[in-house]
Amino acid sequence: MTKKLHIKTWGCQMNEYDSSKMADLLDATHGYQLTDVAEEADVLLLNTCSIREKAQEKSSISWVAGNC
Repeated sequence: MTKKLHIKTWGCQMNEYDSSKMADLLDATHGYQLTDVAEEADVLLLNTCSIREKAQEKSSISWVAGNC
């Protein structure tokens, strides 16, 4: 059975790059395949930063609260 991974990324282009690298690593080492549907995922990965106030306002807390 294929393990599925959903990544939610907030922030800058560096965060997007980091999310891509994490997805590649989790696929190569543990066989996780990306899914766009959080409810299908075995693992949810939230990638954010709080360097800027706006990024923090859009952070994982409100997204998680709305999707649990």
